[in-house]
Amino acid sequence: MKITILGPAHPYRGGLASIMQIMARTFMARGHKVGLLTFTLQYPSLLFPGKSQTLDTPAPSDLNIVCAVNTVNPFNWIAVGRRIRRERPDFVLLKYWTPFMAPCFGTIARWAHKNGHTKILCQIDNVEPHEHHIVDKPFNRYFLKSVDGFVYMSEQVHGELKAYTSAPALFSPHPLFENFGQRVEREEACRQLGLDAEMQYALFFGLIRDYKGLDILLEAWAKLKAEGKTRNRRLIVAGEFYTAREPYVQYIAQHGLGDEVILHDHFIPDEEVKYYFSLADFVIQPYKTATQSGVTQIAYQFCTPMIVTRVGGLPEIVPDGKVGYVAAPTAEGVAEAVERIYEGDTLARFRENCVEERKRFSWEEMCTRITELYDMVK
Repeated sequence: MKITILGPAHPYRGGLASIMQIMARTFMARGHKVGLLTFTLQYPSLLFPGKSQTLDTPAPSDLNIVCAVNTVNPFNWIAVGRRIRRERPDFVLLKYWTPFMAPCFGTIARWAHKNGHTKILCQIDNVEPHEHHIVDKPFNRYFLKSVDGFVYMSEQVHGELKAYTSAPALFSPHPLFENFGQRVEREEACRQLGLDAEMQYALFFGLIRDYKGLDILLEAWAKLKAEGKTRNRRLIVAGEFYTAREPYVQYIAQHGLGDEVILHDHFIPDEEVKYYFSLADFVIQPYKTATQSGVTQIAYQFCTPMIVTRVGGLPEIVPDGKVGYVAAPTAEGVAEAVERIYEGDTLARFRENCVEERKRFSWEEMCTRITELYDMVK
């Protein structure tokens, strides 16, 4: 088949770009012709909370990536849609994660449809965003009505999707992030990050947004410290702030956590991710809301146990008591889970169970489901 993948890709950074590029390679390995269309402008600087949207590394030589899409220029949307209409791919695969993209993607999809051949498929991360705006529902409606079929990664997303469209939708869980490499020796990981190998480490990883519950985690850690349960243990917070940094820093100072919370508050390059997950005893995702999370799939890649909260699709991906614990989304719930995960041989048992559990998350399975979806709608 001839396939066009539209969404984040090099030079744009982050997990979404990695996902689209891995899927392109997987389809190419099956003998399909694949082109990637990415952005000339993804977010206007005024709307982007981080420091940089792009990488300065060379583009991957094995992929055909074209920067073509300006998300705030309607004339560009029409031009890109007409380009796809002329090129006549069998399907366009879109990645959808925020209503901000809806006007752009919905217009491109409508113009591409005009050739009577191309189908529009969507791998959908979120329907309702974690941070709500008045335009979310009309924007969602505009885009979702333009799509022929969806692949979703959690039942929460599926339920939200059905409120907008009756288009076919298939489930496939989020695959592993194999692009981050393999686990390294713990001592080597500590050396690379300049950390004391004699300490035990819990890890909070990823972009820091309010819904991800870092405030809950800090409150839980303060509670454990007050009870004398953090001796020889440290909490690593690794990721760039996409929200105000000061309230978190103030909480750390006010509760005497400065020696126990290690802030690596910057974007973590792909080549360093393995060090964090190789040295961590476990990963904590104290989210207040969630659909699914790429962080869980990175943890599976490195067989790192997890603590997640009982929100959204997280309990679907992390079986409670098998590869980690599912906690109440409160400081008390998270603190209790931290205590339990350090008991006896729990960490070793969870690491062993990750080896088997991770087998259900594969890029081959994801691409098979997308192909099945195409067969349903063509």
